[in-house]
Amino acid sequence: MESGEDLSEDCQTVSSDVSRRPNTELKKRLFFKVYKRRWFVLLVLCLMNCSNATLWLTFAPVAHQSAQYLGVTLDEINWLSLVYMVVAIPLSFGTTWMLDTLGLRITLILGSWLNMLGALLRFFGSPTGESFKIRYPVVMLGQTLGALAQPFFIFTPTKMAALWFPDHQRATANMITSMSNPLGILLANIISPWLAKTSAQIPTLLLAYAAPACIICLLATVGIRSSTPPTPPSASAESSGSEPFIQGFKLLLKNKAYLILLLCFGSGIAVFTCITTLLEQIFCVQGYTNEFAGLCGALFMVFGIVGAAVLGLYVDKTKKFIEATKINMSFAALACIAFSVVSLMRQQEVAVAAVCSLFGFFAFSIFPVAMELSVECSYPVGEATSAGLIFVSGQVQSVVYILLLQSLTVQLADSPLSTCETATLSWRVPTLLLAGLCTLFTCCFVIFFHTRYRRLEAEEQATYGSKHIDSSTCSEQTPIVNT
Repeated sequence: MESGEDLSEDCQTVSSDVSRRPNTELKKRLFFKVYKRRWFVLLVLCLMNCSNATLWLTFAPVAHQSAQYLGVTLDEINWLSLVYMVVAIPLSFGTTWMLDTLGLRITLILGSWLNMLGALLRFFGSPTGESFKIRYPVVMLGQTLGALAQPFFIFTPTKMAALWFPDHQRATANMITSMSNPLGILLANIISPWLAKTSAQIPTLLLAYAAPACIICLLATVGIRSSTPPTPPSASAESSGSEPFIQGFKLLLKNKAYLILLLCFGSGIAVFTCITTLLEQIFCVQGYTNEFAGLCGALFMVFGIVGAAVLGLYVDKTKKFIEATKINMSFAALACIAFSVVSLMRQQEVAVAAVCSLFGFFAFSIFPVAMELSVECSYPVGEATSAGLIFVSGQVQSVVYILLLQSLTVQLADSPLSTCETATLSWRVPTLLLAGLCTLFTCCFVIFFHTRYRRLEAEEQATYGSKHIDSSTCSEQTPIVNT
């Protein structure tokens, strides 16, 4: 049994701890403040992400018309999308350093200008009267400028959410900005087949994507006036990017959980990239039109955005990042297997559309949650570094996957239902291989990934401290003083 003096000391400790909590809450209200302008920053970043995604996937839904207009092969058209992955790989390290060192404002404004210049160059640099030999290099140069801008937008959602939003809104903010990229892909899948039914309409298509890029650049340049709000919205925002880039990179290489996430989720990004890039080429072999391929791409994105919204709100409330990611990755792998089967069937529009919808719902919803999970398992490494390297992993694997899948295609001698305007290729082996890779890395993630939520733990420690003693053992006479 404790002596009276010992109990008195414990009660005084509890008094101090309990009295400290209201003071801490008061401090949070006075010091941890949110600003309405955070929604403008979020809006501009969403528009940038959306515009850049439309530039990336401009030609994939109308690959055959683009090949005719530019006078090149389908493989060369695929490189207009692949250049985004190739350029992003070396540039990503510089982008993460810029975000964690120079700040959000400079990074976003620079990215918006690159995005605009790339879009304008594609339009003005490839007039209808020029020869084929001039068109393709100019368009490729414009695509390259857009590719240079991509990491500035893709890496930013977790950083923006950490700097501008409180802890109970971070996952939602990250979800909204992350899903703006699939929204751009959705628009490209709808707009490209609609505006470019023939090769002669490609210039009109390029103009349709250039105009929004100019408006968004103006909004970013004029509207974003600071990298951070006047006061931080949470405890972790005070130390965001506290680890220098090189030191943070070394810490990530020693973090087993992060490396598993880097490899497995990077493979998921690669699978998504392959499908969105090659969808029209896979479907035309079975007799599906460009419009139907665009519809499937749209369903892919729409249901993905819905799934991400539902999952983002759920994770914001429960903080169950690991459980949500593992469950959705498992369902996404099953959907990928189903896609590899139904994409080889002819005249099965309903089944193909349904599978694309399910695949999008489970696969896309993972992205913002996994980005938040990368920050949680690697804290206090800067958000741009931890999330950015995962994107680099996805880009590297995307290049490998697309080149591998293209090498495994076989030209068909006879395909009477084909709607392909050039060579008809069999995608049976590539799609089955894609499903196998998706399943393999999903199993590895579900079995081997385990981690603590380091950022949440640090915020709880900063807010409440580490001492928790039951105040019910204290006497009613023990005074509690608020100072």
